[in-house]
Amino acid sequence: MESDDEATRLDVKTDGRTVEEHARWAGLKPGQRVADLGCGSGKTTFHLNRLAQPGGGTLGVDMTAQRIDFARQHYRAEGLEFLVKDIREPLGELGQFDFIWIRFVLEYYRAQSFDLVRHVADALRPGGTMCLIDLDCNCLRFHGFPPRTERAVGRIMELLEARRNFDPYVGVKLYSYLYDLGFQDLQVLVAPHNLIYATFQENAKFNWRKKAEIAGKLSGYDFEEYPGGYAEFISELDRLFADPRVFTYTPLMVCRGRKPES
Repeated sequence: MESDDEATRLDVKTDGRTVEEHARWAGLKPGQRVADLGCGSGKTTFHLNRLAQPGGGTLGVDMTAQRIDFARQHYRAEGLEFLVKDIREPLGELGQFDFIWIRFVLEYYRAQSFDLVRHVADALRPGGTMCLIDLDCNCLRFHGFPPRTERAVGRIMELLEARRNFDPYVGVKLYSYLYDLGFQDLQVLVAPHNLIYATFQENAKFNWRKKAEIAGKLSGYDFEEYPGGYAEFISELDRLFADPRVFTYTPLMVCRGRKPES
C-alpha cells in the first residue's frame, strides 16, 4: 500500500474510539509500557497512549520515515514516542513491554506472519499481553457488484497473494498464532470493518479509492473485463459505492493473549 498519501490514508481511516474500545477489551491499563508495532500515521499510538496514562508510555514503531515524520508532526503527548525501525529486525534495544499491539500489519507478510509474531513476542515481558488485529476475506465480502467487478476484485487479491506476499485471510489465523506460541487466556473478538451500505461516508470513500488504486496497479492485473482498462474499473467502483443497494464489509478479528510467566 505504499504511496505518497499512505500516511494520510491510514490517518483518515482510523477511528480512535474503536482503537480505544479494542485496547480496553484487550486489557491495556494505565501505567503500562506499550508498543504499537507498525504504527502507521501514529493515530493508533496516540489513542493507546491515552489509555496508558497516567504513568505509562507508548512507543510507535514503523519502518517508513515518511509515516514517522507524519506521526511526530500530528501527535504529541506525555509518554508518547515514535521510532523508525523495521520490526523484522532485532528489537532488543527497545527493552521489554507490558502490552504489544499489532494492527493491520501481518496482512502484508503472508509467508512470514507467524514468524514475525514469534519474533516480536521476545519484546513482551512474561505475563504481558499481545493484541493482534487484522482482517479476514479482505475486500472480498460484498453484494450488489456486477460479475465482471467480482471477477476483477477476486483476481486482484489472488495476484497480490502470489506476487506481493499479501494475505487477505490472515485474520482467521491470529488465534492459532498465539495458541501455537503458548500464550494463555486467549480471547477473540469479531466485528465488522469497512461496513458500507446506504451511505458511503467520505473517509470510507477516500480509503477505498486509495486501496483500489494502489492494489489494482501493484497486482499487475490486466482488467480484461473492461474495454477502458484500469481507469474504467476505478470509475465503476465509484459508481457502485454511490449505489445505496450495494452492501460490503470485512470481518475484523481482534485476538489477545497473555505471555506465560515462564
